Amino acid sequence: MDRGLILIVEDDPDIMQILDAYLIRDGYRTVRAGDGETAITHFSMLRPDLILLDIRLPKLDGIDVLTRIRRERDTPVIMVTALAEDMDKLTGLRLGADDYIIKPFNPQEIIARVNAVLKRTRQPVGASILRFGAIEIDTESYIAAVYGDAGRTILPLTLSEFRILAHMTRRPTHAFQRADILDACLPESDALARTIDTHIANLRKKLTDHGACGYLVSVRSIGYRLAGEQKP
Repeated sequence: MDRGLILIVEDDPDIMQILDAYLIRDGYRTVRAGDGETAITHFSMLRPDLILLDIRLPKLDGIDVLTRIRRERDTPVIMVTALAEDMDKLTGLRLGADDYIIKPFNPQEIIARVNAVLKRTRQPVGASILRFGAIEIDTESYIAAVYGDAGRTILPLTLSEFRILAHMTRRPTHAFQRADILDACLPESDALARTIDTHIANLRKKLTDHGACGYLVSVRSIGYRLAGEQKP
């Protein structure tokens, strides 16, 4: 059974071997990279289905690797690191990481996170097409677009941003608490509820940059909601 190709980016050979063994046992193919430059090469040539990415790497650190990956594709990325500070979590998520795991970890937890992220990627939930104002979301293709004077423009969203926008679009004008968004869109993550602020800020900027202004508004003491239909 081939469940997909996982790129393991880790400079500790013992940890790499453990991750490799557990992933293969669970039916995945794997490719390894012990430094950031090799990771970029494998990513460009092999197009893995998911990347397990350490932060502290030789030659090119994990944040730089993630930044380069996000310039090209929305490949799911799970950060695996010993850096537990909240600012490091926020940095990774702001750049587009889909999940974050702190060392030391149980290898079974890694497998569970990998399965969960890939399931979110491959199995849409609910109606195929969602629309709100100028926004259109295809939950089967995982494509979000904005319609304006120039026609249809696809939004360059990460998987987490896509799921948040789709979740909110299913209940237009409803006020969502941060914890509710976190539970619905990142249920397997150990991220703090406040990390939703980072995702929302990135999502709002991408919408605004593509002509969809004023859709995401803050609700004081609660969280966020989609505004009434706006003209881009």
